[in-house]
Amino acid sequence: MDIVQHNIAVGKYLVSPLIHSQDDGRFAASVSIRSGRGSGMHDRVMRFTPRFTSHAAAVRYAVDEGLGWVRERHAPRPLLQPSLGYLAS
Repeated sequence: MDIVQHNIAVGKYLVSPLIHSQDDGRFAASVSIRSGRGSGMHDRVMRFTPRFTSHAAAVRYAVDEGLGWVRERHAPRPLLQPSLGYLAS
């Protein structure tokens, strides 16, 4: 069964952990990262290899990975100035 909880809105993204219980009692983690609306909506789903002994640990991992992906896309990029090279923004 898929359990969706702890949706987190970050700017234009909605980060949703997806936790699956396994036959061995462990938990698998995935995360959905959705952006856009209507016909312009895009949903990226990442599935992770590690298995977790608790539901809470799987949720934390999925949320951390999803937020990390969003942060990478919004990290400040250095500014390029022709005479000075790269400067921190």
